Amino acid sequence: MRIESLQPNEVFVFGSNASGAHGAGAARFAYDRFGAVWGQSEGLQGQSYGIDSMSGLDVFEEQARRFVGFATAHPELRFLVTEVGCGIAGYTPDQVAGFFTDAPANVVLPETFRAVLDER
Repeated sequence: MRIESLQPNEVFVFGSNASGAHGAGAARFAYDRFGAVWGQSEGLQGQSYGIDSMSGLDVFEEQARRFVGFATAHPELRFLVTEVGCGIAGYTPDQVAGFFTDAPANVVLPETFRAVLDER
């Protein structure tokens, strides 16, 4: 699913880097289209939510878990998750999909992540 536009209650979830330099990939798309803030690596930014996927798997996992908690606390929002970490960061869905295991129903995961989680 390619995300081109958002409804008012939808949030685009993308991979960022520690400095919040949204120069390429989904991060650039979030910056150009959905209000990502240059210099902010993590959290809600306009109609987007950043997760640092470039500072190692431990940081990525910690921030993904915080995102799951945020989504749980905000059932009024619908979070559309990109293949976070599987582009420029270079991870595979097998490596990172498990970080989203406990995501609530208002989190829409990419098909590749769902396939990995369904196998477990």
